[in-house]
Amino acid sequence: MLLHAPTPLVLADLTALTSEVAAEVDAGLHPVTIDPERRWYRLLRSDSYVDVWLISWATEQTAELHDHAGSLGALTVVSGSLVEQRWARDGLRPRRLRAGRSVGFPLGHVHDVGNPAVEPAVSVHAYSPPLTAMSYYAVEPDHRLRRTRSVLVESGSSEGVG
Repeated sequence: MLLHAPTPLVLADLTALTSEVAAEVDAGLHPVTIDPERRWYRLLRSDSYVDVWLISWATEQTAELHDHAGSLGALTVVSGSLVEQRWARDGLRPRRLRAGRSVGFPLGHVHDVGNPAVEPAVSVHAYSPPLTAMSYYAVEPDHRLRRTRSVLVESGSSEGVG
């Protein structure tokens, strides 16, 4: 079992980075658009080690249950709040992520992120190495996780960001 992603960064680096960029967003350095039809996103930084995305979430927008393949991930909520549904052996476990909260995603982390609130939410996400593939999942009635599809992600693509 691979315990470390092929990157010199660790989860603490990614959560620190998303927190730093979230402060820039909060200070107005990166404009945000709220699109009521679909999640809005913008790639803020990209190099061979990490991609950093700015994402806005209108009411009821979600990312869909997914993993990040061979990438570590992190997010910081800038404003509003999000709910992350994390996969555990016995099913999905929700946690509310309020403004200022940062969380990291190790290899093998399967989750969905969404905004069930009326107030829009804004978050900053980082992936290292940059995403190259993702798998999507469904939870079966017997509480097993079933992969529904896998996709390759091109550099700078927004496929699956979240």
